[in-house]
Amino acid sequence: MQDPCQIVRKSFGDPIAEDLRFVVKSVVGEENFIDMQPNRSNNYCCGGGGGFLQSGFKEERLAYGKIKDDQIKATGADYCIAGCHNCHAQIHELSEHYGSNYPVVHMWTLICLSLGILGPNEREYLGDDLKEVNVFHPESAM
Repeated sequence: MQDPCQIVRKSFGDPIAEDLRFVVKSVVGEENFIDMQPNRSNNYCCGGGGGFLQSGFKEERLAYGKIKDDQIKATGADYCIAGCHNCHAQIHELSEHYGSNYPVVHMWTLICLSLGILGPNEREYLGDDLKEVNVFHPESAM
């Protein structure tokens, strides 16, 4: 799981990082959670925040992000979970750019998936193993 810079390192620190882990572990199961090293307030920045995604310095952003891509690959995890939109966009691009091919999924996507309310059009970033899980059909709820 990516610890977002703004809410963790620049704001609330490790207590909010623990809250994020509680949510993720509740959704995916503690046995399926793999933490990056380092993590929480010491986790590496992905390189996409602070306006960097829109800065026009794509090659520099991707070069900086290599540290994050290597960190994610070192976990051996099947997915990278991002709670921040900028992190999601940057890490997704890093995965493609460096040929790592791990899916990056928004935390809210996993929450909705676990509740059975994730619609078919909201599954773009899920891997093939999750694309058909718990698809909510409004007509079946009647």
